[in-house]
Amino acid sequence: MSDSNPTRREFLQASLAAGAVLALADDLLAAQQDDAAGLPTRPLGETGERVSILCLGGWHIGKAGKDSGDEHAINLMHAALDAGMTFFDNAWDYHDGYSEELMGKALASGRRDKVFLMTKNCERDYEGSLKDLEDSLRRLKTDRIDLWQFHEMVYDNDPDWVFEKGGMKAALEAQKAGKVRYIGFTGHKDPRIHLKMLDKPYQWASAQMPINVCDWHYRSFAREVVPVCLEKGVGVLGMKSLGGSPDGQNGRLPHSGLMSAPDCIRYALSQPVASLVVGLRNDRDLKQAVEVGRSFQPLPKAEQDALRQKVADVSGDGRHELFKSTKDFDGPHHRKQHGFKVES
Repeated sequence: MSDSNPTRREFLQASLAAGAVLALADDLLAAQQDDAAGLPTRPLGETGERVSILCLGGWHIGKAGKDSGDEHAINLMHAALDAGMTFFDNAWDYHDGYSEELMGKALASGRRDKVFLMTKNCERDYEGSLKDLEDSLRRLKTDRIDLWQFHEMVYDNDPDWVFEKGGMKAALEAQKAGKVRYIGFTGHKDPRIHLKMLDKPYQWASAQMPINVCDWHYRSFAREVVPVCLEKGVGVLGMKSLGGSPDGQNGRLPHSGLMSAPDCIRYALSQPVASLVVGLRNDRDLKQAVEVGRSFQPLPKAEQDALRQKVADVSGDGRHELFKSTKDFDGPHHRKQHGFKVES
């Protein structure tokens, strides 16, 4: 007997699709493996690569260097690597190239090959993208970037610009030349922009996005974008698990008393992410992250639901995720690209 009711048929199809996505999420978490280096690893999409479930964030490491000196930041990176954090994040506009320079120094003396190195392209055009890449290679003291991501897809026309202005052409040429191994993109503003990027004619290696307990209730990347990434085989990289903070200090969620930093990290790692970018400014931050990550096991689904319910009333208006609704978190370079005023 055929089903002639289109509404019921669409509901059944949606239910089957949702079930398939849940199965993919479970498969990813089940694919986590312990690593002798100290932190578990997970697959990065369909690249065939495995990355540590915690990724050292480049912005905060630059902040650590500015606040406490180069030696402090370099020692912190070495300690993270020794603890098994073998995935490093960066971008040239993190402190105007300073974060990349610091990381280049930290990865000298034979450490480069121990790290899956990711940095970002802040340009949209062909010539600018090529220059961006060469500058990053020079600062990082390396001949290749393992993952090069188009940074801050935060304005609605950014996905179009990447393809129309030649940025994607430059990335593909760099990949062919062996200077870039994999290509992805990042953004923190609106799930619609990520979905537009995912709909472009390219198989992305990764997509980086906010993943935290409040996200479930407001412009949710976890609900709208992650399922599409899983279906397409795109590796999900989480960020802003603490809610972010414009001053680079304590995350908004722990600062508000809503949830402790370790619980924020624990919740984010329980989502189907390949890795979670964490900000490290000192030994305490590193110890805190590693203690959660080492021998990590995802929270039971009932416990995740309880945490989401706990924050439901204060999440729906976006007060703890201002990077989605204000320009406070948009990089000055990208504001200038779009003609917005940048405060001096």
